[in-house]
Amino acid sequence: MAFRRRIGAALAVSTGVLVVSAILAISLGSVDVSFKDTVKIILYKIGLIDRGDWSAGTETIIHFVRVPRVLIAGEVGMALGISGAVMQGVFRNPMADPGIIGVSAGASLGAVTAIYTGFASLHLFATPFAAFVGALVATTLIRLVSTVEGRASVSTLLLAGVAASALFSAATSTILSFSNDYQMRQMVFWMMGGLSGRGYEHVYMITAPVLLGSAAMLVFARDLNVMLLGEEGARGVGVDPEVSNKILLTLASLVTGAAVSVTGTIGFVGLIVPHILRLIVGPDHRVLLPVSALGGASFLILADLIARVVARPIELQVGIVTAFIGAPYFIYLLRRSQRQRGMI
Repeated sequence: MAFRRRIGAALAVSTGVLVVSAILAISLGSVDVSFKDTVKIILYKIGLIDRGDWSAGTETIIHFVRVPRVLIAGEVGMALGISGAVMQGVFRNPMADPGIIGVSAGASLGAVTAIYTGFASLHLFATPFAAFVGALVATTLIRLVSTVEGRASVSTLLLAGVAASALFSAATSTILSFSNDYQMRQMVFWMMGGLSGRGYEHVYMITAPVLLGSAAMLVFARDLNVMLLGEEGARGVGVDPEVSNKILLTLASLVTGAAVSVTGTIGFVGLIVPHILRLIVGPDHRVLLPVSALGGASFLILADLIARVVARPIELQVGIVTAFIGAPYFIYLLRRSQRQRGMI
């Protein structure tokens, strides 16, 4: 009963923050719309109220520009937040994150390769599939290099991530060198990470893999809790860590690849959100995973809002904002880890 109350409260607060964040992001931008009109237009579009006296231009901005952008930001933030929480649990390492350890770079390489070869034009899901393959290759490589006796040390994980990111970035740069102007513009987008120009077709593209992959990861929340006991302890209660890890990392690669396929590389979401929420709600993954998904969605929606309004009328890429927020926090975590190990 206590657990149900705790997870219920955590989900209620997280959902409330997400709703408020979404309304703020839909209302504010190059043209501000009142919160009242924003809510009314959304309710009208889903058929709950009759049309009001707002202008057609305002309705167009809300429905065709900001709502799909916020939906994509929410889904991508959800994907990165829950993937970060899963990776931190699998590696038993607070530094694990799809961006920092090179998984996003691998996914971007997959997407860029699909664009260059023309594979992306074959089907709506061709780019997400290529990004998923790239993310899966990166995850497998990093896990093989950094894991020793079932554990991944901070230094080894970071070095493996740096090496993998450098390798994938070099491959991406090589492809750029042989690309035409149109292809190059598309590829540069992936490298910067942004949400401008995204529409409902992109929402449809990533909704299924992100939601289904995230739901599947929630099923393994208990396994992640058990694996905190160590490999022998996990096997003692009927959990095979190797199988669970492979499934979880594959699912994390799926949702990360889907996210990167429409936004490019957006770093630090999967590092900051799960780490802070773990301090608030505790290490129980049955609570941490869903809260990280909702928290990641809120974080990226607000980061994109900052990117749109901080230098109006100029719009920054959301990847720049998350880097400015995440890089100092990452340095703080690294320094704290060094102090705990007695290195400084």
